[in-house]
Amino acid sequence: MKNRRLNVPQEIQTLCETLRAAGFEAYLVGGCVRDLLLEREPKDWDITTNAKPEEIQKLFRETFYENDFGTVGVVTESGDPRLKVVEITPYRIEGKYSNARHPDEVKFSDNLSDDLKRRDFTINAIAYEPTARALIDEHGGQEDIQRRLIAAVGDADLRFKEDALRMLRAVRLSAELDFAIETKTASALVKNAQLLEKISRERVRDEFTRILESPRPMQALYVAQKLGILRYISPELEEGMGIKQNQAHAFEVFEHLLRSLQAAADKGWSLDVRLAALLHDVGKPRVRAWSDEKNDWTFHGHEAVGARMAKKILSDLRFSKETTEKVVALIRTHMFFSDPDTVTLSAVRRTIRNVGPENIKDLLNLRICDRIGTGRPKEQPFRLRKYMSMVDEALRDPISVAMLKMDGTRLIEMGEKPGPRIGWILHALLEEVLDDPKKNTADYLESRSQELATLGNTELKKLGEAGKERLTEEEEAAVEELRKKHHVS
Repeated sequence: MKNRRLNVPQEIQTLCETLRAAGFEAYLVGGCVRDLLLEREPKDWDITTNAKPEEIQKLFRETFYENDFGTVGVVTESGDPRLKVVEITPYRIEGKYSNARHPDEVKFSDNLSDDLKRRDFTINAIAYEPTARALIDEHGGQEDIQRRLIAAVGDADLRFKEDALRMLRAVRLSAELDFAIETKTASALVKNAQLLEKISRERVRDEFTRILESPRPMQALYVAQKLGILRYISPELEEGMGIKQNQAHAFEVFEHLLRSLQAAADKGWSLDVRLAALLHDVGKPRVRAWSDEKNDWTFHGHEAVGARMAKKILSDLRFSKETTEKVVALIRTHMFFSDPDTVTLSAVRRTIRNVGPENIKDLLNLRICDRIGTGRPKEQPFRLRKYMSMVDEALRDPISVAMLKMDGTRLIEMGEKPGPRIGWILHALLEEVLDDPKKNTADYLESRSQELATLGNTELKKLGEAGKERLTEEEEAAVEELRKKHHVS
């Protein structure tokens, strides 16, 4: 036991004090203690106690108890979502695990040591009593934190046989914390990797997602492959190992995909972009062919094959339909032609239509990840920046008479005959609105249209032509601003 002051929120201290005032023990345990020792912000808080579930529920106003493991959810009045529901669990002794995931039987204990020795890793088996500021560390967790190691509690082989998902958790923690996996723990992981076949794909997906959202997903997936568990996430990824690419790439397919993923993580981009970066070239091994003409490898159609493979991978992992469809669209479209010297604005609009305007920025980000993953020094060369400006131009709401709260139909209803005068009136109105957007109201434009309708053709045409010239100037100025934004003026 060692005294140390850790930064525990008042809500958590109050829960512990309530338990202790009723004559029970109360300790923080698990990831929250680990994160406090690492001076990280815990994502959630867990309390363990010698009180039984029904005793816990009697002490707090709003609780729920809907599981077989004794965990009681206590609802607090905190405005912090991480503290809104705090889980309090009795000390536990777990029976045999017959499905490599959950114990067949759970017994409650009066001894904290029984609870700590059933936990997965030493860094998660440290308890903290906030009132006395006492750390209880019976398995060397603090030492492993200092050594930056992930080590199983007790017999690593037994820990993984109990719950195979712990193997993915070890890899995920290594990526989140930048810790190494201790040698004996790694050996047990290799030995038991096949047990992951027993784990539901939803649970594998959840750990995989957390790996991808970590700061170091490339490191994690590289470790997962070396330890023999990547195949239980997606065997298709391993098809890229040893597959050399053409001269535009410095790395084989597998490393290129990991580097592209890491680029997305370094940028803090979304899970969708990270998934697309990891899978965008997954089809290359299946279409690779040697070209005597080019004296190099070719990968024709890999984006279409990769999109089909990605759909299968994501569906197998039970990702949502929305995520799957978006990632598949990004992969299918990632080879879009982006040479601004030859591509037209209409071609850019077709790309936007193919991937969806809501996804076009993510497609451009995927291209950046792809480029970084090749080993090229510049992530945004001039050509890509110019293409980005063309995308912004294609997406921009055009400055036109369509923005007016007045149209030709209404002018005809007001008595104007169909013909060129309608266009002159609308362009004259547009010039006034460009000068003063507040004039873009139905009342003002209707009143002003009545005044313009009294003018002769010559005078009205002059005002209309002036409006057209102003429109051209505004369009050119807007495009110039977009080009400046992307440094391609």
